[in-house]
Amino acid sequence: MGKPNFSDEFKRDAVAQITERGYPVAEVSQRLGVSTHSLYAWNGQFAKVASGDTGKD
Repeated sequence: MGKPNFSDEFKRDAVAQITERGYPVAEVSQRLGVSTHSLYAWNGQFAKVASGDTGKD
């Protein structure tokens, strides 16, 4: 069994539930069936994209 592939749209919506709608990470994690670790990673990923920091120089 490999790791699941979630679309960017799914990830953005999951992050928005935490950052924009104010739901707790644990609640979103349980409801969507993803780990809290993934949610924090996606949050960091999309925060960098939004700020224009791609990590490439």
